[in-house]
Amino acid sequence: MGLLLYNILTQSYFFGIRIASFWNHKARLWVQGRVGVYEGVLSEIASQRIENQQLVWMHCASLGEFEQGRPVLEALRKQYPQLQILLSFFSPSGYEIRKDYPIADWVVYLPTDSAHHAKQFIQLTKPDLAIFVKYEFWYHYLRQLREKSIPTLLISAIFRPSQPFFKWYGSLHRQMLRAFSTIMVQDDASMEMLLKIGFENVQVAGDTRVDRVIEIAANPIDLPSVKQFCGDAPVLVCGSTWPSDEAVLNPIFSDAAFMDWKFI
Repeated sequence: MGLLLYNILTQSYFFGIRIASFWNHKARLWVQGRVGVYEGVLSEIASQRIENQQLVWMHCASLGEFEQGRPVLEALRKQYPQLQILLSFFSPSGYEIRKDYPIADWVVYLPTDSAHHAKQFIQLTKPDLAIFVKYEFWYHYLRQLREKSIPTLLISAIFRPSQPFFKWYGSLHRQMLRAFSTIMVQDDASMEMLLKIGFENVQVAGDTRVDRVIEIAANPIDLPSVKQFCGDAPVLVCGSTWPSDEAVLNPIFSDAAFMDWKFI
C-alpha cells in the first residue's frame, strides 16, 4: 500500500511539472532536459565505460546540494585521477549552472523515479559507488542500488522528528534508508534519531558545505558590479532564502536604522 501511494504521488508530481512546463520556464527546462536522456548521454556513458575503471555516481537535488557534494567529488578526483564520475541533478537550477562542470565526466538530469527508469539507469551506467547528497530519497533508484549490492552513501544529511522516517506511517521511507551502506549526518541530533529507529550505520561527519565555504573564502572572485553597488556601505548578504526567512528580513529592509545598508 505504501509503495502504491508513493508511485501515485510521485507520478502525479512529475505530471504536474509537465503541465506547468507550458507556462513555467524552469518546469520546461526540467521536461526538455529529460527528453532522449537514455538514447543520448546515458547510452554514451554505457559505450564509454572503461573496463576495470571504477565509476562514482553522485546525485544532487539542486545547486545547493551540489555545493555540499562538490568537495567530496573534487577530493575523489584528486586522489583517484582515473576515476570516472557521473553527476546527476533533479532540478534545472543545478543542472543548467553545472552542466559543464569539468570534474565530472558526465552531467545529466536524473530520469523520473520509476521501477523501469531506475533499472535502465543502473544497467546503463553500472556505478561502483553511489553518493546521494542531503535530501534526495528516490525509492526505485535506491532499491535498484540495494538489489545490485552497490555501495551507497548518504552525505551531509540532516534529519528532523517531523520527517516520515520517524512516523508510524514511514515504513517505506525507512526502507529507503536501508539502501545506504553508510549515512553521514551533520549533527548528533540526527544520529540519535536514526539510532532510535535501528540504524547503526551512521556517522557524524559535519556539513561538507563548510569545506566549500572555506575554499571560496580563500579564493575570492572580483565582482565589479557588486563592488560598485556596495561602495563603502555595510552589506547584508542573504543567500538561498526561503519565504519564512524573508518574513523575518522584510522589517529590517524598511527599518530606519538600516537605511544606509546595502542588501543582496
